[in-house]
Amino acid sequence: MISEVCYHGEPCAPEDRLFQIVAFRTFSKIETWRSIRAFLGRYPTLDDLGDGGFTKALDHAKQKNGRLYTGAFILCAADAYGQLYKHLNHVELFRHMFLHDALGKRLLEAKLLQEVYELLHEYPLMGDFMSYQTAVDLNYSDLIDFSENEFTRPGPGALRDIRKCFENLGGYTPTEIVMWMVEHQEREFARLGLSFNGLWGRPLHAIDCQGLFCETDKYCHEAAPELASTRKRIKARFSVTSEPIQLFFPPKWKINDKLPKAAVLGESSIPISSTQNALLW
Repeated sequence: MISEVCYHGEPCAPEDRLFQIVAFRTFSKIETWRSIRAFLGRYPTLDDLGDGGFTKALDHAKQKNGRLYTGAFILCAADAYGQLYKHLNHVELFRHMFLHDALGKRLLEAKLLQEVYELLHEYPLMGDFMSYQTAVDLNYSDLIDFSENEFTRPGPGALRDIRKCFENLGGYTPTEIVMWMVEHQEREFARLGLSFNGLWGRPLHAIDCQGLFCETDKYCHEAAPELASTRKRIKARFSVTSEPIQLFFPPKWKINDKLPKAAVLGESSIPISSTQNALLW
C-alpha cells in the first residue's frame, strides 16, 4: 500500500493515485495488484476504469490466481450494483465514485480526515470500518495530509475486545477509549514501567490503538476462549511469507532515515504475515 501504491514512481494524475489506493485497499492482495499491472503494463488509471481495461485486468488476475481478495478484511458482499460477482460490483462502485461523482476531486478538497471518511461512507459497500481504513490509507499518501489522531472509528475486532477488556466503560464510547489511550500512552507506559519507543520514535496513533484492541481480540480466541465473543472462529492463521521485508513508511513521518539498514534492504529475518506485507507493500 505505502511503497508500491501511495508512492510508486509512475507518472499519473492525483485522481488516478487516489483510485489506485482505494482499489488496492479493497482487494488488499499483492498478487492481484501485480497481475493487474502486468496485464495493463502499468498501474491502472481512471481511463482503464472507464474503458473496461481495469475489469479485463481483474478478470485476468482472477483466472491466474484464483482469488482476488485477501482474507484479512470482512467486505460487504451485497450485489449493490446488480452484478453477479463481487469484484464486478466493486468495479461499479469505483465507477460510481471516481467517474460519475468525481470523488477524487472531492477528496483532494477535503478539510478534515473525518470528511474523507464521510465522503467514502456515502457509498454502497463502504461500511464504517472499511471507510475509516480507506481514509487512513489515503492519508498515508502525500495527496491528503491530516493528523491520524483527529478522528478514529474502531473496527469490529476492536469493539469486541473493548467489551472484553473493560467490565464497565464508565460512560466512555469506544472511540473515546481509543483516544484516551493515545493521549495517556506516555503516562501509562511510565506507570507500568514499560520502555516503549514507538515506531522509531513515532508514538502510537489512533489507528494503532484501535488496532491493538483488534489484535488482542484475536489473541483472546486462543488464550482466553471462555471470554464471550460474537466471533467463534479464527478467520486466518499466521503464515510467513518468503518475500523479504522492505520497510518503507510515508516520507512525511520522517522516520525512513532511522530504519536499520538491513530492514530497508530487505535482509531482515523478522517473520511477517502476508497481510502485514500488503500494508508495507
